Amino acid sequence: MAFKALNLSEPVLRGIQAAGYTDPTPIQLRAIPVVLGGGDLIGSAQTGTGKTAAFALPIISRLGKHAAKPRVLVLEPTRELAAQVETAFRDFARFTDLRTVAVFGGVGYGLQRSELRKGVDIIAATPGRLMDYVHDGSINLRDIQILVLDEVDRMLDMGFLPVVKDIIGRCPRERQTLFFSATVPPEIQAVASFALRNPQRVEVGVNRSVNRSINHALYPVALAQKFDLLVALLAKTDFDSVLVFSRTKHGADKIARKLKSANHSVAVLHANRSQNQRIEALAGFKSGKYEVMVATDIAARGIDVAGVTHVINYDVPENPEDYVHRIGRTGRAQAVGDAFTLVTPENADDIRDIQRFIGQKIPELRLEGFDYLPFGVAQPKQPRGQQGGGHRGGGHRGGGGGQRGGFRGGHANRDSNGGKVAFQFRGRRG
Repeated sequence: MAFKALNLSEPVLRGIQAAGYTDPTPIQLRAIPVVLGGGDLIGSAQTGTGKTAAFALPIISRLGKHAAKPRVLVLEPTRELAAQVETAFRDFARFTDLRTVAVFGGVGYGLQRSELRKGVDIIAATPGRLMDYVHDGSINLRDIQILVLDEVDRMLDMGFLPVVKDIIGRCPRERQTLFFSATVPPEIQAVASFALRNPQRVEVGVNRSVNRSINHALYPVALAQKFDLLVALLAKTDFDSVLVFSRTKHGADKIARKLKSANHSVAVLHANRSQNQRIEALAGFKSGKYEVMVATDIAARGIDVAGVTHVINYDVPENPEDYVHRIGRTGRAQAVGDAFTLVTPENADDIRDIQRFIGQKIPELRLEGFDYLPFGVAQPKQPRGQQGGGHRGGGHRGGGGGQRGGFRGGHANRDSNGGKVAFQFRGRRG
C-alpha cells in the first residue's frame, strides 16, 4: 500500500516523497489511521521500524495551517531524541507553514526562548527543560490538542515519572494522547490508565525479539584481551560505520582514546559530554566523518543513524532489554546488519539472561587468526608503545576466509571442533 492510500494531506505526501520514503512500514500502516481518526493509542514496535513517522505524519495532516500556539507536545527522555523528532517533524512538514521547536537541557535558554516567542505549533521536549519554560511562562499547555509520550519505559528508568504526570495534568482533558513504550510494566500501565481514554493498541513484532535482518554472535575472550580483540575485529570487518557500546562513561572515553591511537576516526557519546559535543558527534557519525562511535546506553534507544552496519558490545549490557535496543541500532528498516558481543567468563549469567529474554541461543564464534590467551591467564606485558593490539593496517577488511552468509566480510568463523568453542557459560555469580 502506498502512503497516498492512507488519507494523508497533500503537503504531507509531498514531504514524504521529498524525504525519500516509498511504502509505509507495518507500524505506520496500523497507527496512521488511528491517529488521523483522533483516537488515543498505545503503540509498540521493534526499533528501526518507522515509529516516529507513524505519529508525525498523521499529526501534521491533522494540524493543517500554522496557528502560532503550541498544539502538539512530544515528550522524549533524552536531548538527542527530542532533537531527532523535531527534525523529523520539520522534514515532513516542509511543504506546510507549521513551525516546530526542540526544547531540551544542556544548552542555553536564549535561542529556544526566541523560537518560542515566534509562535510554534509543535514542541518536542525533554520533561525537565519543558517544565522550566512552563514555570517561567514561556510555554502554556492549555491549547495542547495532541500529547505524545514517547519511549515511556525509558523515561521511567530515568526517573521522569513524577514530572511526566505533572505535565499530563497541565494539558487539557479533551485531547488526543499517543503512548509509545517498548514494555508496559505496572508502573507504566498506571500512567497509561491516567493519561489515555479507551486507547487502541498497535503492536508490531515481538518486543523481546531481535530483528531477523541482524546477524549476532558472541565472541568469548579473556578479560585482558578484550581491546585487542576489538581492534582485530575492526581490522577484519568490512564495515561502513560501527557503534561500540560501553557500560560506563569512563569506559567509553578510554575505548575511544585507544581506538584513536589505533588509527580509527572516533566519536564519543555519553551523558558527560556537552550538548555541542553530542551534536557534533552524532552529526559527524551520520556524515561519515567518524567511522566508529563509542557510546553508553544513552544511544541505544531511539537514536536514528541510517547505515550503521555493525554494533559491537564491548561490555555486555546489564539488562536484557538493552541488548535488544543496542543491536537494534543496525539492521534498521530491514537492512542487513551485524552485531558482536565480547564476552568474558564473568558475563556468564548476563548472557544466560539475554538468551532467555530473546528466546534463542546466540552463536559463539572465534576470530580466525587471533592469538587467544587461555581464559584466566594474565596478558603478558608488552614493551611501551606496542600495547593496544596493533593498527588499522594490521589486518584487512573482508579477510578471514568465511562467507557473508554469516557475517559481513566473512571474518567470523566457528571453531573447528564441531562448531563449538572452548568457552562455556558455567557457574553463578557469587
